[in-house]
Amino acid sequence: MRERSLVIPRPSVRTMTAAVDVALLTPRDRRLAVLLLRADARARDRWLLPWDAPRSDESPDETALRVARSVLGVPPAAIDQIGAFGDGRRHPGDAQLSISFVGLVPQGAASESIDGAAWVEIDQLPLLAPRHRAVAEAAVAAVRSRIDQAPLAFRLLPAAFTLSELQSIYELLLGRALHKASFRRALQAAFLVEPTDEWRSEGRGRPAQLYRYAPRRRRGTRRGVRFDSIA
Repeated sequence: MRERSLVIPRPSVRTMTAAVDVALLTPRDRRLAVLLLRADARARDRWLLPWDAPRSDESPDETALRVARSVLGVPPAAIDQIGAFGDGRRHPGDAQLSISFVGLVPQGAASESIDGAAWVEIDQLPLLAPRHRAVAEAAVAAVRSRIDQAPLAFRLLPAAFTLSELQSIYELLLGRALHKASFRRALQAAFLVEPTDEWRSEGRGRPAQLYRYAPRRRRGTRRGVRFDSIA
């Protein structure tokens, strides 16, 4: 009986076009906004997210940081990868693969200094390429899913802040109102903040004490921070 030789098929070689798409988020008039760029007049879509193809000597993380700096003038307070999109939804550069990132920008650092840039509320997105709309929506979902395990809200605040300011940022990122007493109990239980010796006037009432982000190390497994919504 003749032995049959094993034939190992060679994979076909195809060039994969890739892009790095960055959804930059910031507080804007007590709303969560994303930075959009006006597309070329000949483009099918009026607006797009900042994006570029990775250079030969860059990692995706380096490309995302370069793209963010090019439109902001400064690096974002935080930038993280949220996933990759390789489906049939159209990309403005016809990229087959999108490596997507979300960046957080403090309100004071959010500028519109470059031509054709605008901060747009996330729930009022204009006409975008389908892939970029999916990336923007995924960026918001990623922030909301990670906010109880990572100090994302503190990235959008100055070093010293009031608890009311911190609650406002949490509400903005979560997209829902929080119960004040429950919010403060949760902060205390999670050991996330500590008071400073500074106070700030907030209208007619008593001055509010300023706090800073200073999580205490605890033994055992880290617990997530859970907040009760206002019914």
